[in-house]
Amino acid sequence: MEENSATRDLTLARDGDDTAFTRLVEPLRGELHAHCYRMLGSTHDADDALQDALLRAWRGLARFEGRSSLRSWLYTVATRTCLDLVAARGRRALPVDLGPASDHPVIDDAPLSDVAWLGPYPDKALTGGQAGPAARYEQREAVELAFVAALQHLPGNQRAALLLFEVLGFSAAEIAAMMDTSVTSVNSALARARRVVAEKVPSRTQQQTLRKIGDARLREIVTGYSTALERDDADALIALLTEDVTWSMPPLPHWYRGLATVTDFAVRVPLTGCGSWRHLETGANGQPALGCYLWNDAAGAYLAWSVNVFTLRGAYICEITSFIGPEHFTAIGLPASLP
Repeated sequence: MEENSATRDLTLARDGDDTAFTRLVEPLRGELHAHCYRMLGSTHDADDALQDALLRAWRGLARFEGRSSLRSWLYTVATRTCLDLVAARGRRALPVDLGPASDHPVIDDAPLSDVAWLGPYPDKALTGGQAGPAARYEQREAVELAFVAALQHLPGNQRAALLLFEVLGFSAAEIAAMMDTSVTSVNSALARARRVVAEKVPSRTQQQTLRKIGDARLREIVTGYSTALERDDADALIALLTEDVTWSMPPLPHWYRGLATVTDFAVRVPLTGCGSWRHLETGANGQPALGCYLWNDAAGAYLAWSVNVFTLRGAYICEITSFIGPEHFTAIGLPASLP
């Protein structure tokens, strides 16, 4: 029944029925969007790329001959769209990509506007559709911050080949057809990409870590962090961190490594130098996260400040990535203010 319905919709779409086309692509929209995010490192760019890709697919549907599945064809269009954007916009970065850690807090750190920064990806975008628990688990692994950040160090063709092969399960021959190249070139791109990613991504994924520590400890960590900031409790915050913890805050260029330096920064800036905080728990990149709101006298409310994404090792926080800017709250699905 479903196959007959899809065939009928494909025929209608080829005849110009945009409603039928929407029915065809809607079940694949979520996974295509996640693919665009992995390629581009930005939810906003992924929105643009998916919109452009679906428009290209709609306009070129007459050229779809059915020799591959509609899913494969849409991934071809989406990948080529992303490769065009990669060529035009370059790669996205985190502060750790720009230089060594600062050994002291930079109080008046100014945003860098000439850097294309990596952004967070909402967990809610990974839990829809008909995917079962195992598939959702794999989706989260494939958008973890360390993995997406590592992808940004790859040329576009290597990035695409790795994602299509390792994450999406296409064969080298299928990828060669998608990218209009040879199987030999695809295998070469895969080998190079795997070496780079292996150097930059921890062997244990965040999904494995989260499963091991359990929900109760995870709640303790996230609640403990938010409570520590709201109560200006440095000792409580320190108790949650590893000795080699890092803290970065794109679009601010400086970042900090090590418990002593991170503690110094935390005491001088968020704990005593910013004002009053409130927090909402959320999830981003398959990792625990908090929406952080800072009191604003003029607005008479707590305003969206940063989405903090936590990377855990064992039962402690080893990385805090604070994505500063209200635009991230919109993408994650959090309110712009709290009373």
